[in-house]
Amino acid sequence: MLFNSPEFLLFLPIVFGLYWFVVQRNLKAQNMLLVLASYVFYGWWDWRFLGLIAFSTLVDYLVGLQIEGAQEKRAKKAWLGVSLLVNLGLLCYFKYSNFFIDSWVDAWASAGVTMHVSSLKVILPVGISFYTFQTLSYSIDIYRGNLKPTRSFINFAAFVSFFPQLVAGPIERASRLLPQIENKRVFKYEEGVAGLRLILWGMFKKVVVADTCAIYANDIFANYTEYSGPTLMLGAVYFAFQIYGDFSGYSDIAIGTAKLFGIQLMTNFKTPYFSRDIAEFWRRWHISLSTWFRDYLYIPLGGSRVGKWKSVRNVFIIFLVSGFWHGANWTFIAWGGIHAALFLPLLLRGKNRRYTSDTIGEGRWLPTGGEFLGMAWTFSMVCVAWVFFRAASVSEAIQYIAHASNPEGFFNAPQKISYTACVYILSLIAGDWMVKSGSMPRRWNAPAFIAARWGMASLGIWFILKNFASEANFIYFQF
Repeated sequence: MLFNSPEFLLFLPIVFGLYWFVVQRNLKAQNMLLVLASYVFYGWWDWRFLGLIAFSTLVDYLVGLQIEGAQEKRAKKAWLGVSLLVNLGLLCYFKYSNFFIDSWVDAWASAGVTMHVSSLKVILPVGISFYTFQTLSYSIDIYRGNLKPTRSFINFAAFVSFFPQLVAGPIERASRLLPQIENKRVFKYEEGVAGLRLILWGMFKKVVVADTCAIYANDIFANYTEYSGPTLMLGAVYFAFQIYGDFSGYSDIAIGTAKLFGIQLMTNFKTPYFSRDIAEFWRRWHISLSTWFRDYLYIPLGGSRVGKWKSVRNVFIIFLVSGFWHGANWTFIAWGGIHAALFLPLLLRGKNRRYTSDTIGEGRWLPTGGEFLGMAWTFSMVCVAWVFFRAASVSEAIQYIAHASNPEGFFNAPQKISYTACVYILSLIAGDWMVKSGSMPRRWNAPAFIAARWGMASLGIWFILKNFASEANFIYFQF
């Protein structure tokens, strides 16, 4: 079921009404309702994969209990191995089997050997990369002694399948989400209002900004040989705002929807395009994934505390694996490699943590000249990397960049300029600038601004309804 669909607009109020007005006095009934609603939400896409998420849930629930009950470290490690084998095995089969087969065939073909191997007819279950990592973190945290397993299968099933964040995150940790599921929730009007605002803002990002930019980005990328360099650069910018509006929009809707049910999800985006270097970008982009890799892969490898060359190795591992997580294509690995190459100079110079405590333009209406240059350079490099993320193949991405760098027609005005898309993008930038520190300015919540708030909300709703008919898929559903 899509957030931007009429079905969800009917589904959400029904579940909300049952949750707060029918079963609100019984925590177990509330959690059972969440599980049932989540399975309906997920099964709306393809009911056949309900068994897959149920199986993954059962395995990690039992593994958690077995790890806790095991007396010897060897036994704990063995049970953790079961969780890793099942979850990563399912992920590799459904997501990467055809990639490995095709890469094997291509490798032999480059050596002059023709192999007749058919690709497997495997359908990628939507959201498998997200809930797999969520259940894996549960087993790992129990193994490390950082978490006690839950004894309630219903509670655990609600944690794994919680529908707002099930198919595209944020990737929640059990230590944060499970206690909220296991404890009584109370509806708070202020949280409900905040949730509705986030849903509205997320819908605007997706339906208005992302889907509009997609029209022009898709055309430019599909016909890149026919356009001049400035147009191709514009295409990369369109895609940058398409994927940001699409994915951060989904996260906002998920976080806002969770608030309606008395549950707080982690922030997944913090105005990443205002970053002054690539390290800051990754502290602001897809935070739930980047922190997952940091805690469960980068730090166990030694992080940056193992000497210069091993630190370099760890950086490339973390970015390449992050790229591969996104999809079974060499383009995603190349995308991760580009970000690793951009991050590495900062690490070697000890400047990868320069911007951890402040925000660009802190306490000012506009950034300084130096901040603007850093932001512009970072955004430009991110856009170059997005070309690889968007392209069908590495060779196509290289050709796209080569055409974009062609001096012929370089000073011509770009084609495919959409003033509508530009207005939408500027609206998104303005909105992000207002909340860049993590919250709306206090004055905006003052009674004097009530007319302005309602006016902006009404205008946003109008634009959403105007563009709502497309019901376009979210980009990250493919991951």
